[in-house]
Amino acid sequence: MSKIFCLLGKSGCGKDTIFKRLMDHKKLNLKPIVSYTTRPKRDGETDGVEYYFINKRKLKQYESMGRIIEVRKYSTVNGDWYYSTIDDGQISIKENSYLIIVTLDAYKSLQQYFGIDMVIPIYITLDDGIRLERALKREEKEENPNYNELCRRFLADENDFSVEKLKNAGINRLYYNYDIDQCIESIEADILNEYI
Repeated sequence: MSKIFCLLGKSGCGKDTIFKRLMDHKKLNLKPIVSYTTRPKRDGETDGVEYYFINKRKLKQYESMGRIIEVRKYSTVNGDWYYSTIDDGQISIKENSYLIIVTLDAYKSLQQYFGIDMVIPIYITLDDGIRLERALKREEKEENPNYNELCRRFLADENDFSVEKLKNAGINRLYYNYDIDQCIESIEADILNEYI
């Protein structure tokens, strides 16, 4: 049965790398759901791969057409940035299983839109010190590193992914990313054993 698998976790926990590796696993046969954002493109990102990069006017057009599945607003040190999942024809839940990186609120919105049984969480976790070190190394590679935004995201994650919020969302299975190969093997095994 087709499902939407949602990768969740605090910044720097390895979601992007895990996403790419799961997409490469042919037996899983997952299709990506590409979210939309109004934030600027980072170095190395490609429009339509990591995100569809749009402006606020385009986001309003999707909203006026009733195509917004979920939308989140972040007040950053660089102004307001929006992230959204849009019903743009890329999701055909009766035909395929999908993979998407989301926040906890987006996960719950996807459950409301597609049904609780259709949307499966994959929560990635890691020690805060290791996450911060990874996030710092990634930011240092940017042409114009934005350390203020890195710190804002890091601190916001403590609230956004609190134990209480995870519990209230029904997320009780955690995948520990201390060894990425073991983490991915565990996720792949659960998807294959439980859903395929």
